Amino acid sequence: MVMEAVAAASPSLGLGASLPSSSSIVLQLILLMVVLVFLVVQTLVPQRKSTCTAPLPPGPTPWPVVGNLPEMLLSGKPAFQWIHHVLERTGSGIACVKLGGVHVIPITCPNIACEVLKRQDTNFASRPLTFASETFSRGYMGAIMSPYGDQWRKMRRVLTSEIVCPSRHKWLHDKRADEANNLTSYVYNLAGAGSGGAAVDVRHVARHYCANVVRRLVFGTRYFGEPQPDGGPGPLEVQHVDAVFACLGLLYAFCVSDYLPWLLGLDLDGHEKMVREAIEMMTRLPDVLIDERWRQWKSGGKQGLEDFLDVLITLEDAEAKPVLTIEEVKALSQDITFAAMDNPSNAVEWALAEMVNSPDMLKKAVEEIDGVVGRDRLVQESDIPRLNYLKACIREAFRLHPVVPFNVPHVALVDATVAGYHIPKGSHVILSRIGLGRNPAVWDDPLRFNPDRHIPVDPANVTLTENDLRIISFSTGRRGCIATSLGTAMTVMLFARLLQGFSWRKPAGMAAVDLSEGRHDIFMAKPLVLHAEPRLPAHLYSATSM
Repeated sequence: MVMEAVAAASPSLGLGASLPSSSSIVLQLILLMVVLVFLVVQTLVPQRKSTCTAPLPPGPTPWPVVGNLPEMLLSGKPAFQWIHHVLERTGSGIACVKLGGVHVIPITCPNIACEVLKRQDTNFASRPLTFASETFSRGYMGAIMSPYGDQWRKMRRVLTSEIVCPSRHKWLHDKRADEANNLTSYVYNLAGAGSGGAAVDVRHVARHYCANVVRRLVFGTRYFGEPQPDGGPGPLEVQHVDAVFACLGLLYAFCVSDYLPWLLGLDLDGHEKMVREAIEMMTRLPDVLIDERWRQWKSGGKQGLEDFLDVLITLEDAEAKPVLTIEEVKALSQDITFAAMDNPSNAVEWALAEMVNSPDMLKKAVEEIDGVVGRDRLVQESDIPRLNYLKACIREAFRLHPVVPFNVPHVALVDATVAGYHIPKGSHVILSRIGLGRNPAVWDDPLRFNPDRHIPVDPANVTLTENDLRIISFSTGRRGCIATSLGTAMTVMLFARLLQGFSWRKPAGMAAVDLSEGRHDIFMAKPLVLHAEPRLPAHLYSATSM
């Protein structure tokens, strides 16, 4: 089969690569030499003074040219932890660290975050230019990573009017429902098909449910390769999902050459090699499908819209000319994949881990589903408005256990003043999902998982969105998430089907689920593996195959 042949030619990803010690020493020596040269030049050339009266946000004093990169590299911590340490020292809800020539402005205060993304949203509507973002966006052809400009406006207009609009969401409802049914059936098979239950890897299940939904909506198929008899992913699907998460881990990863572009090409930390390998692995299989579908439409061999890919390929302007090139179609399909896969799966994994450690919460959520839906049918998207405690549990997971430490950076288009501080043109403003969600000035007992904090006086108003930016579930503003309906449907259906269909408990001999975060990210340090036992009539676990 073509897909298997393409996959077999793909290189393996060096996901565990780290900075070699020799390369690290070379990099430090280069930075030192640059600083010394700059200091000599500075003594010989008169310097113009800044006319700005407002101060920069508080932060460490930068070195010439390299900024605070030496402190970050020598801290022994991942970059996001070092930046949060700086924020804690300032205690002001906003800070400034200079990486190379770029002012990086992390924010943990909701009021300041709203000033950036609401009151001054127009000024902070661009994205950084980095090696990974340029590579992953095919030269900034898509929407998510493209800097502010005509291409971004064109791609966002296509997405809002043709892909995530309410009519398309309704049009593809049945495909999402099929994947929810397949999820229930697949976990049933993993759990022993009614034989008393078995251990289930929740991370594996959650990530591949999200991937299945994306493939069905974009390409009209669950599989790149041969369908699997148990409804789970095959080798090609596992390979693709691993590549997607590898790409996401490399995007906006505080790579030194993104701040000192004259180091680009030396690849001292191996970042460029990992980026190229990850995107090659991620795009090979989808690109084959897109090329074939493009050929079918252009040759007249395809008629009738069935999925997002058909919509994108057939878009025409007022003069009946194609709106998108094939590279733009590929870029937008990648955008949808990047946007839809990690956030729902991470929130559900963390929520279930927390609730298994607190059985009363788990019981309350299951009782809500039984009360709203019953046990003689499966939960559907139409039930979501009434599953308020379930949504509160997901909101609490978004708050306490966000998928990434920072939101995607916003670049200042002109000089600005935020919270009384000077934000220079070109600054990278990053909202801390950790700092906002765990801010003790905003949340009582912020490190405790407590879904009840999200239940308002009128419980009918529980949603996953957060207008006041006390948490970031789906980002807001001009560069915010435009697919909150899809994100909500995917997240709630994943969690609801897992809780309705199965009784979950810790494996034998485990006193409590380990809630430690990873060393270099904030996923659970170890994939969540729990004992699952079916709790519904057996006939409800059958599913359609695709």
